[in-house]
Amino acid sequence: MKWLLVVVAIFLLIVGYAYVSTMNGPITPEGRLAFVKVANPDMYPGHLHSKMLAGYANESGSKSILVVHFAGDSNYRCYKEGNVEILELAFVDTQGTGAEGATNYWDSLKIALFGVPDGRYQYKTDGKVFNNLDDALNYLYAIAKANGQNGPIPMYWHGTARKDNPMFAQGCGFPLYFDIVRKQYGIIPAYVYTLRGMIMPYFKDPYASFELQHASQLQNYYQEGMINFK
Repeated sequence: MKWLLVVVAIFLLIVGYAYVSTMNGPITPEGRLAFVKVANPDMYPGHLHSKMLAGYANESGSKSILVVHFAGDSNYRCYKEGNVEILELAFVDTQGTGAEGATNYWDSLKIALFGVPDGRYQYKTDGKVFNNLDDALNYLYAIAKANGQNGPIPMYWHGTARKDNPMFAQGCGFPLYFDIVRKQYGIIPAYVYTLRGMIMPYFKDPYASFELQHASQLQNYYQEGMINFK
């Protein structure tokens, strides 16, 4: 029992430290948005995940919300969903296999433990490419401010898995989410908010059951271009 109390106390200290570290920051890390694509593009005015994201912003009282991606061929333009400014940011891994390539889990583990080597990532938003994260985020902060943002901006990683089991594959934008939290608040908050974020869609995503039950089918539809909207 004594050791159990010690473990609980340490756990609460870690979680409390992570929470306090992010209280006054520019970004509030929230977690994973969804499991699989139900439309392509899914971050587009009126589409399911876009409306869901805007709903989360309204719930938190924020006028802007940030969703991060693994860069594909999109320009990742910021846009309005109702009265909410959807801020999109994607990373380009200059040493990776691309959004559709095989996952290198050993490389992912090294990034999780030691961070991203300087110069490895580029960042894309609004069709612009930035060579460092600070410049990309400052660009997005300016857009949010112009939209009347007051206080921290909620952040999600998109989370849609193009292949593999989405309960294990963390999907689009996961490394960038971790990297932003690590650089803004430190390694301990990064682990805490990433682990918390992995669990979140099971309780928060209203379409979680549908996405998980039909994951393979939806992934095949995406690969075959059957859920593309022009």
